[in-house]
Amino acid sequence: MTEITQIIGDRIRMYRTRKNLSQDALGEMAGLYGAYIGQLERGEKNATLESIGKVARALDLPFEVLFENIIGGGTQNEISRKCYNLLTPLPLKDQAAILALVEDAIAFKNA
Repeated sequence: MTEITQIIGDRIRMYRTRKNLSQDALGEMAGLYGAYIGQLERGEKNATLESIGKVARALDLPFEVLFENIIGGGTQNEISRKCYNLLTPLPLKDQAAILALVEDAIAFKNA
């Protein structure tokens, strides 16, 4: 399993669970097998772009959302990616509150 495969799988799972869909339900909506959705989510399969497109359409997501902010290499990039992955599943209100905390912490550090 490659890092990008796992990241995409994690994002598929996140958006699927946000919509309260089972793997089988998402698979049916996408014209794929539910077991295949599970394999994608676990990073066990390298999906074709066509399959990813079907999943994105079934989740009513722009295709590029599944691929945004996938960065690799370097500790700084890894930390940024982890922060992004922690914040993305949260509601916008919670994201804004956390951003305000981080901004306050940086301002305090720099004071």
